[in-house]
Order: sequence, then structure tokens, then C-alpha cells
Amino acid sequence: MAPRIDLKLLPPEEAIAFFRQKGFQIGFDYRDVWQQEHQAAFTVAKAMQVDLLQDIRAQIDAALANGTTLQTFIAELRPNLVKRGWWGRKLMTDPLTDETKDVQLGSPARLKVIYDINLRTAHADGQWTRIQEEKETLPFLMYDHTPSAYERPEHAAWDGKVLPVDDPWIRAHYPVKAWGCKCRVIQMGQRQLDRQGLKVGQAPAEKYSTYTNKRTGETQQIPAGVDPAFHYPPGGRLENLGKMLAEKVSALPAAMADAVTKEKR
Repeated sequence: MAPRIDLKLLPPEEAIAFFRQKGFQIGFDYRDVWQQEHQAAFTVAKAMQVDLLQDIRAQIDAALANGTTLQTFIAELRPNLVKRGWWGRKLMTDPLTDETKDVQLGSPARLKVIYDINLRTAHADGQWTRIQEEKETLPFLMYDHTPSAYERPEHAAWDGKVLPVDDPWIRAHYPVKAWGCKCRVIQMGQRQLDRQGLKVGQAPAEKYSTYTNKRTGETQQIPAGVDPAFHYPPGGRLENLGKMLAEKVSALPAAMADAVTKEKR
């Protein structure tokens, strides 16, 4: 089994830089702000006011910068969310369908997901920046499967797999690629491979399933082991995501669009 890395030991600078470049995007359903859009915009499903998103993001930012624990994150954010009425179950109208639904707003479980996903994706994309900077001397990545409560057999099968940094399979499966996934990669040079008796291998054969996002109507072929929401390549914040976010902002109500624009300045 491949050696494991403690997320807390990863250098935070790139992760913080990735997180702080994000704008805001309103979404009623997690599928409204989809895939690569998450690299450009911070969103929390059913948090329908920009100032509410600002408060939640500020706590995530503090967690990244200060190493705040999950317990502290929940303890500090919960009173504000309760005061603002964004807690427990409530009736809300879905703006896409005009249906009134009984939905879950804030809860310890939801805050755990918000904390975990945002920290892990920020660290992963921040690490990708460093990987690209160092790939001339450290040209290989080893997939490091870490068991979790949401175990995927595909991820376990990839443990210890070594491929070149720029292999297309790496871009398709670079963690995080699933809800609750704790997998990551370890960057290596030839000397490290030789010391550990590792060899550069072949990319695993891909299997695909068809998935349609019922909120957007988009149909895609999704690789096995990848949750549809995470089917996007790393490093996308450098590839015209500003234009993507601008297009999303233009579709917002005027007050929300103005708040997002001010935040980006």
C-alpha cells in the first residue's frame, strides 16, 4: 500500500490562493453550479444570498489559513447561521421549477460536508499548481488511496499506481473525484521510485456510464470511480474561468450580480 500523507502537512499557500480567487454563485441545487464552475465560484446549495455565502466562505478561508478544526468551524459558524434563519429544515421555492420543497439548510452534517469538500478541493488544486511547477524534476505521480466512510473499489484498485504527471488518466482521476473521497497523489522523481522499488505503469482501462444533469440537461460519459459533480480536470481556474463566471453573473438578479462584481474587484 502506498504511504499516506496528512492533509495538514501540505503547504497551504497554493490552497489559500486557489480558494481566494473564487467569486460567488447562487445555486438552489448542487447541480446548478456544475463541475468546473466550482473552480471559479464559491457556492453552497440553497444559500440564496451573497452575504450569506460571504459569511460561510470567510469561515472556510479561516480554516485554510489557520488550520481550524471541524469542531471549531461548526461552533463558530452555527450561531450566525441560526441567527440568519439558515438552519434546520424549511420550505423553499425552487427557482428552476417553482416547486415548494421541504429542504435541509444548515446542520452539523451539512457543515461537515461544506468544510471537508472545500478544504480538500482547495488543497488539491493548490497542490496541482505546485505539481506543474516541479514536474521537470519530479515528473511522476503516485495515486494514494486513503480508506474513507465512502469507499470506492476503483480507488482502492488504483492505490500505488504511478504515471507521468501529464498522463490524460491523471487529469481525469486526479483527486478529489468523489463525495467523501480522501485520496490524493504523491509527486515523485526517478530516484524516489528506485528507492521504493516502484515502476511507472500503464493507465487503467476506462469504463464509462452515461449521466444526465437534470438541472442543466447536459449528458456526459463519466469514468468509473468519478462522481459526476467532480468530473472536471485540475487547474481549470487558469483556463478562461473568469469568462465562465461572468456569463453566470449576467444571469443573476441585478442586486446579486452587483454584489458578486464588487467582491471580485
